[in-house]
Amino acid sequence: MALKVDGRYKVKRLKEEFFQEFGANIRVYKGSRFADDDVSLASIRAEGSPTAGDFEIHGNTNVGNVEKAFLEKLGIKVQVENADGELADNNASLSSLKK
Repeated sequence: MALKVDGRYKVKRLKEEFFQEFGANIRVYKGSRFADDDVSLASIRAEGSPTAGDFEIHGNTNVGNVEKAFLEKLGIKVQVENADGELADNNASLSSLKK
């Protein structure tokens, strides 16, 4: 299980591929609000954030590390949900969230 992500992804594509790969939903934010599905990840990057290229997410990665990677690599805030639609435990692996 792995998902390669870069700033050209639209929010909708990220959500769909994240769910297909890990069986969990991901919330994507622009500031403190949910990001629109039709915008690219690069367009919602916080001002002054890094403009890193792509990175991979693996099923054995902890939720907290995934959220941190999005912030550090792309400058966007995300939160991963568990099967109940609640925010997932930061210590849980992505593969353990599969619905």
